[in-house]
Amino acid sequence: MKFTYETAVATLIQFITLSLLGIANGLDSIITTCHSDGTDCVSNMLVSIIFFLLTTAWFGAVWVIGYMAQERRSRHIARLLIMAELLVALIAFFNAKHHTDILSLATSIIDLCLALWIVTLAWRLMRSGGGRVVHRGRSRRRRHSTTDL
Repeated sequence: MKFTYETAVATLIQFITLSLLGIANGLDSIITTCHSDGTDCVSNMLVSIIFFLLTTAWFGAVWVIGYMAQERRSRHIARLLIMAELLVALIAFFNAKHHTDILSLATSIIDLCLALWIVTLAWRLMRSGGGRVVHRGRSRRRRHSTTDL
């Protein structure tokens, strides 16, 4: 399968992947805090759940924008998707630089890669101007036969 403009599928992949990684990061944070310091266990659990819900809501909204950009083939919605994904990429880059463990680093790198991939898809969609997105390969020269006389 070749993704040329399928921002709906790409943002769905991003939503699912980062939701699962968000659960893993939240559980890791809760287990680490409860294991080392029992007094902050409940408050950290509440903060982790709220953070997970906010993150999931954000990527759900990005998924809806990606779906609308693909279905309507709108330059404006594609531009909005690019801005949202650039914000995601900026935050992921910041988190990768200031990671606390290998799981958060891996999550940030995956998040950054997915965001940049979606930016390229949305960019192609925006440049198409509402039409079909086609791959421009190397043009082949047609051979003209000399027997057409």
